Amino acid sequence: MLQFLKIRNLALMDAVELEFDGGFNVVTGETGAGKSVLLGALAILAGNRVAKTVIRKGAESCEIEAVVALENPVPVDAVLEKLALPLCEDGQLILRRTIHVAKPGRISVNGALATLAQLSELGETWIDFHGPGEPQKLFHEKYQLEILDLFAGNVPALEKFSARFRDWKNVLAEIEAIRSQEKMSPDEIAFAQSQLDAMNRLDLADEAIEQLENDFAKIANAQELQSLLGGIDAALGDDGLANTFPQILRLAGEISAIVPAAENLASRANSLAIEAEDLRAEYAALLGETEADPETAAEISERMNAWLELRRKYGPDAANVRAKRDALVLRIEQQSDVAGTLARTQAEADVIEKELRLLAGTLHKSRLAAAKKLAAGTQKILVELGFKKADLAVRLTETKTLSETGTTDCAFLFSPNAGTDLLPLNKIASAGETARVMLALKAMLAEADATPVLVFDEVDANVGGEIAVHVARKLAEVARTHQVFCITHLAQVAALGKHHFCVTKTQDDTTTKIEIAQLDGDARSREDELARMLGDRRSPAALAHARELLASS
Repeated sequence: MLQFLKIRNLALMDAVELEFDGGFNVVTGETGAGKSVLLGALAILAGNRVAKTVIRKGAESCEIEAVVALENPVPVDAVLEKLALPLCEDGQLILRRTIHVAKPGRISVNGALATLAQLSELGETWIDFHGPGEPQKLFHEKYQLEILDLFAGNVPALEKFSARFRDWKNVLAEIEAIRSQEKMSPDEIAFAQSQLDAMNRLDLADEAIEQLENDFAKIANAQELQSLLGGIDAALGDDGLANTFPQILRLAGEISAIVPAAENLASRANSLAIEAEDLRAEYAALLGETEADPETAAEISERMNAWLELRRKYGPDAANVRAKRDALVLRIEQQSDVAGTLARTQAEADVIEKELRLLAGTLHKSRLAAAKKLAAGTQKILVELGFKKADLAVRLTETKTLSETGTTDCAFLFSPNAGTDLLPLNKIASAGETARVMLALKAMLAEADATPVLVFDEVDANVGGEIAVHVARKLAEVARTHQVFCITHLAQVAALGKHHFCVTKTQDDTTTKIEIAQLDGDARSREDELARMLGDRRSPAALAHARELLASS
């Protein structure tokens, strides 16, 4: 669960530190008070991209920090290990993100610097957002299939299928390229072969090219290099340090005899003399390497010229030339045996397609079994949400054509009232009905969803009255196994919250501030807030209704 959240200079919020508990957390406030600031802070920590305009006016940066306490840190640790980030200590995931006005932002995960992509991938493991626009996703059959696969636990199998599907499409593209490729004339084949021969005369390994360039540099600058090396040899040899050091060592020994403490200096002088002789020997060896015979020098120059010509034609480095060589080999082979190459590639495609159809069949069977359970469970919840005679079905059709999700077409059919036909959701459901269907599905998915933190942003929109009470109870039920945050305008929902946070906005002539207060320990403040949501915090009837809602919760 989200245990601690610190927000500084985000939108109209100056600074706030909040402690959270598990279960059902509700967030209320006047329209425009800034309830979305809390949602925005969580979205920022989940890895969403945001503009620098979220920084409070006049501030240099905004900062969001959180501690997520994980009952089971294994799934999160697995992602952290994959991302090469520190694992959770004592089950705590510590996140921090700073957004600056004039410089790049900074992200840290468990104390280590991280990228936005890493934060986003990590966010998928600990938090899930359900916004006001989400019910409209139900109108799309692709999203309906995603819901079914989540409920069925098909995600790993679907990832395996999708990977093989991409392989299959790549092979099909290769077949199409072979078929559309123009046949080369004998002259074109001969020219391509001559290019290939020129490449094969050189060792194109990175190490070999590096050695060639070093050897060429030595012979190309041999005269200058020999002059420089000769100067070093003279300085270190008989006319230089080698002649001076014996005298230095003799004098150092005499000094040590008089001052025993100088023995260490004499030892260092001796080491210096040995090091100077070693340097002289190594430079002398390097001088010998520059004295290549004319035949060897000519051979190196010839190979270097060949390499420079290949690099000019095909790219800046050996990798590009090797890629061109491999492409030429493949093209020449294909020209000599187009039919054979096509047959082999088609056989590979057929093998993958057979594998895909087996995987798709397994996915379809799993979906059929899950569809019945999902429809039955969702329909039961819909009754609790006020649909006394509603009907929901998941219609699956197996297709012959392979797609990236298999061979299954999925459609959610809905009938809100007795005596009406089952039709696609976008043909029959109102906004309020769609919102309740989505909540019912989310409640079903919550059992299979391991994400610990669920955020519902006005999921109770377009409902009211007794239906609002049913929605609140269902959200509270989901909160038994998850930490739920719900931004709501309904007093019936807010009253069932185990923890209640109220957002207020204050203004004067020059500034506007947003504050968040927890009302759990203040019964009067909570009654006042519920009364405000019911219409009038000064109304005795509204206050009485608020007390009644809290008592019944």
